[in-house]
Amino acid sequence: MTPTRWLAEYAWLPDRAEPTADVLIEAEDGRITAVTPLTGADTPTAGVEVLGDATRLPGLTLPGLANAHSHAFHRALRGRTHGGRGDFWTWRNVMYDVAARLNPDSYLALARAAYAEMALAGITCVGEFHYLHHGPDGTPYADPNAMGAALVEAATQAGIRLTLLDTCYLTATVDGEPLTGPQRRFGDGDALRWADRASALADTVERTGGTERTGGTERPSGTERPSGTGRAGETGRVLVGVAVHSVRAVPAEQLATVAGWADRRGAPLHVHLSEQPAENDACRAAHGRTPARLLADHGVLGPGTVAVHATHPTSADVTLLGDTGTGVCLCPTTERDLADGIGPARRLAEAGVALSLGSDSHAVIDLFEEARAVELDERLRTRRRGHFAPAELLAAATVAGHAALGWRDAGRIAVGDRADLVTVRLDSARTAGVPPVGAFFAATAADVTSVVVDGRQVVADGRHLRVDVPRELRTAIEAVTR
Repeated sequence: MTPTRWLAEYAWLPDRAEPTADVLIEAEDGRITAVTPLTGADTPTAGVEVLGDATRLPGLTLPGLANAHSHAFHRALRGRTHGGRGDFWTWRNVMYDVAARLNPDSYLALARAAYAEMALAGITCVGEFHYLHHGPDGTPYADPNAMGAALVEAATQAGIRLTLLDTCYLTATVDGEPLTGPQRRFGDGDALRWADRASALADTVERTGGTERTGGTERPSGTERPSGTGRAGETGRVLVGVAVHSVRAVPAEQLATVAGWADRRGAPLHVHLSEQPAENDACRAAHGRTPARLLADHGVLGPGTVAVHATHPTSADVTLLGDTGTGVCLCPTTERDLADGIGPARRLAEAGVALSLGSDSHAVIDLFEEARAVELDERLRTRRRGHFAPAELLAAATVAGHAALGWRDAGRIAVGDRADLVTVRLDSARTAGVPPVGAFFAATAADVTSVVVDGRQVVADGRHLRVDVPRELRTAIEAVTR
């Protein structure tokens, strides 16, 4: 592949508190080969579009953003669940209505459009928490992984990388009530049958070149994912990980089966944790301990695991998450949309928990907003300002998010990392007059002008090069909501 060169007006480089001006970035075969800040006579003057064959990137260039928690089909709910009163549990009923209508073809169309919207927002990798496994009545498709295959194809067509987190979902409540109604399509019967199906999916992805576990690059202190995480290969763009949906959905005696699968495969393991106080109360009633303690007792927590939400942990839970090396994925726009509450982000970080970000229900697909919300929600909770530095929030949206999804070679503009580059304009109505270091607090997804994934241009001039995103979203959503 011919080497590619970009000249970034500003680029946010690793271990820098703020962006660096005039940076030449070079890549070959999808990986960054050189990062050179230019000085003196080498610095191009304003208005020069190229330096040699280097394409100029006006604005602020960031590493690719990682959306560590997605339910692609929730994109069809945007704007349809905001009227009237209710809570997470009433919202869930509306969500189940959409879940019941999807098939592999309609899911491919919806996920392709949702993932393309993510690309427009600067997201170069997504973690899909996938539990829509079977037909609406629970009967497996002829290919038991037809729905998962649709998601793999959707991400490929949208031009972004995917960590498909195949989710074990077996029961409706902590005390083991069976799945009914739309939930029936989520279940495999027991964890061993789930593991057989998940293994078949992972084997197929690896056999067809989606991923190889062949090693990754070193990470600076505080961002590593130690042994036990999946590692993407040189050319792979899909990685299969797994998930425990929640302590509601996997009986305690079957948790170790899921954790063991992840350990044997070196794959990421995610789990919804303490999203609702009712979940905590039910777990204490059934098991005499918190969900975090229950998961730890059955080997689920650890360096390869990411707990999603962690909105209502106890102080002991926070310490437990830090001591076990478990990460936490925060989804602030969903947590506020569903009235879940505000999680203890700063306390988690101080306990040594690596924080990542997700758009979850896709009420908004904008990791700038998710990152800002981590800081701004802390301000609301504490009535004090200044909890997270911009570089910390950037790390959550980039290197920590990629690591949480098993991509140890992405999320930095650094030699050896994947050539993922996201450029944000500094001359919009939102960013004009804002210093580059402040753009992360001022910009929105609408300010993304250019996205490069593994060295390939996916978004240019604010437009997706493969997908008419508004048209495809409208068509796909109408098909499952009429």
